[in-house]
Amino acid sequence: MLNQKLQHKLFQKLSPQQIQLIKLLEIPSLQLEQRIKKEIEENPVLEEGSDDEENPLEKEQDDDGNNDSDEYTDEFTLEDYIEDDETPAYKLSISNFSKDDKKYEVPYSEGNSFHEHLENQLGLQDFSERENQLAKYIIGSIDEDGYLRRELSAISDDLAFSTNIIAEEKELERILNIIRDFDPPGVGAFDLRDCLMLQLEKKIKAEPAEKEILSIALSVLNNFFNEFVKKHYDKIISRLGIHSDSLKDIISIITRLNPKPGSMFSSETQKSSQHVTPDFILEVVDDKPFVSLNSRNIPELRLNRTYADMLKNFNEKKQKPAVQEKNAITFVKQKIDSAKWFIDAIQQRQNTLLLTMEAIVDYQSEYFIEGDETKLKPMILKDIATKTNLDISTISRVANSKYIQTNFGILPLKYFFSEGMQTQDGEEVSTREIKMILQECIGSENKRRPLTDEKLATILQEKGYQIARRTVAKYREQLGILVARLRKEL
Repeated sequence: MLNQKLQHKLFQKLSPQQIQLIKLLEIPSLQLEQRIKKEIEENPVLEEGSDDEENPLEKEQDDDGNNDSDEYTDEFTLEDYIEDDETPAYKLSISNFSKDDKKYEVPYSEGNSFHEHLENQLGLQDFSERENQLAKYIIGSIDEDGYLRRELSAISDDLAFSTNIIAEEKELERILNIIRDFDPPGVGAFDLRDCLMLQLEKKIKAEPAEKEILSIALSVLNNFFNEFVKKHYDKIISRLGIHSDSLKDIISIITRLNPKPGSMFSSETQKSSQHVTPDFILEVVDDKPFVSLNSRNIPELRLNRTYADMLKNFNEKKQKPAVQEKNAITFVKQKIDSAKWFIDAIQQRQNTLLLTMEAIVDYQSEYFIEGDETKLKPMILKDIATKTNLDISTISRVANSKYIQTNFGILPLKYFFSEGMQTQDGEEVSTREIKMILQECIGSENKRRPLTDEKLATILQEKGYQIARRTVAKYREQLGILVARLRKEL
């Protein structure tokens, strides 16, 4: 049974203009320049340059504020040309996901890839056609770090199913051993220990004079790898019967080995380097910080007068146009509206960025004047949102991927946001200050007996910072510092 009823619902829906503003607000100035160029290419009404003349879209008015063309508008208006039930194309072309999300990078010339480098060395081997095919398949199974992380049995099964080649594990192992002798040393290893041992074996062949110490290092990796990783050096010394100075030399040799043989060819190292362009420029004049937008590469925008005059002429006609003229009117109006929205969105973006950055500079004025990290106050997104009367999500978008140029370097906006805690005296301090003290304590510790998290917590408490051991561990991990056991040195 079907029932009909009326129901009121209240919900939020973002307009195309709001979506466009959100997208522009997120991107840094370097991508904004590319976005503007793209919009100019797609919209013929939009062009670069400042518009000092009167806007041609504004109708001329007399001193009394009346429109001189009332005699025409009584009969026909622009709205008469365009039916109300038609949906302009611009309302259908904007969505939450668009080509704007792409990241553009400057391409540059590259050399051979890691796998190409390995395949080029196959030509130096006396391989049959079958062996060459198997070797290429094995090389294709090696990852970008240089490791073969698949079992030979799995590779054998894949060969049987994908290429109809039946290959036993022993045959694959024989070819793999030849590939393991390729450059760079350590390629084709199953794990880290295997990789380091392959490199040491090559070193022993290449440096006979260092054979004794290299052989001991090889023995350490082969028999005491877990003890070496966990830095249980006393056990290694007692079991091998060597002096601590010898173990120091062994540690030095092993730590100079490459844990990722393919890293010099990997795609990570071949990515184009990113050039940071600051979005804001800070200047200190008479001990007062002033911030400005870096709009050096962002052109001024205006409407193309040719299209604007065209629309004005259509509006002044006394008779309805033909179908072709009507389509032209619709196209021009859509493009003009789209250009207006884009210019307004750019202006709103600039105003929002400047308002937010001025609030951050005002909040952290002592830091921006002196550049002393201890002057940084605890600051979260809500503090700036309250100060600017903007939403927290807006502040988050402004702080994302934006940089400011100061007298002491170019810094990301996220750098200035940190949580706070109170000292014994009730003073509010930034967690960044606590992290700095942690770094100083760990930097000056005795490496033979590194400070544990519990001892670090005690030191901080003595300095007046009431902080728990687990919090110390969290800050230490955020700083990328290892636990005390792994910081131990001889």
